[in-house]
This record gives sequence, structure tokens and C-alpha cells, in this order.
Amino acid sequence: MFEDVPVILVADDDPDMLALVTRHLRSMKCKVVEASDGDMALALAKKELPDLMILDVMMPGKSGWEVCKAVREDDDLKDAGVIVLTGIGEALNAMTSPLYGADANVDKPFEFPELDFKIKKVLSDRRRAKKERSEAPPKKSKAKSGSKSV
Repeated sequence: MFEDVPVILVADDDPDMLALVTRHLRSMKCKVVEASDGDMALALAKKELPDLMILDVMMPGKSGWEVCKAVREDDDLKDAGVIVLTGIGEALNAMTSPLYGADANVDKPFEFPELDFKIKKVLSDRRRAKKERSEAPPKKSKAKSGSKSV
């Protein structure tokens, strides 16, 4: 299904939802890391450096949006994709998740084909962006001006 095995962190405080998504991802041959709250999700993200994070919004500790914002501010996690998977409401999810830096959002209840499509797209987009950055010539630093002529 994938060229290499992606590491996907799934964070949801609903144990049934967490188990359902985890089981599905493992059937797709992904390595899955699980978190049951936002604080755990962020700590595991810093440790595991996942390729993708699938975050619920309403969780104990940090919300999924707060985790997403922290991920976007962390240089070590800049290549991680983020999908917000939540039942908070379609309009609110669609409007708010991008403001925190999410790559995509999926509303609960959901169908696995929609989630699979977004997982593949986000992983592909993130890998392409990482490759382009690594192949780009280094940026030249601007010389400081400020010398005075006499």
C-alpha cells in the first residue's frame, strides 16, 4: 500500500474509536502509535517523530488543535502531516482545523475510504515537500549593510 512503512500517531480519548482507527491502519501495514489525550500525543510525537498524526479535537489536556499548533511550531516535527478526525461539527472542523495548521480534516462519523484517501494525500504531499526542500539550493545569507562611506 505504501512505498515505506509510515509511522502514524493516532490520538483520541474514546478507546473504541482509538482501537478502530488503529486496527484499520495496522491492516494497511502502518506502524501506529496511540495516545489517549493531547498531552500524551505531543510527548509521543516528539519521541517518535511520526509521518502523520490523526487527532481528535476534544481530548483531556491539550486539544487536538493545540497539539497541531505545537507540532507546526516545532522544527523537529515540521514534516509531520496532521489530519483532524472529530465529531465537533463539519463546519467548525472545516473552518478551524486549517487555522491551526492541519493538512486535512475528517468528520465523525466517517467512512474509511475517505480517511484512506486523505491519509495517502497528506503523506504524499508532505513527502514531496520534504524532498523539494532537501533538493533546493541553500539560501544565501544577506550581507549586513550599514557601513558608512566617507
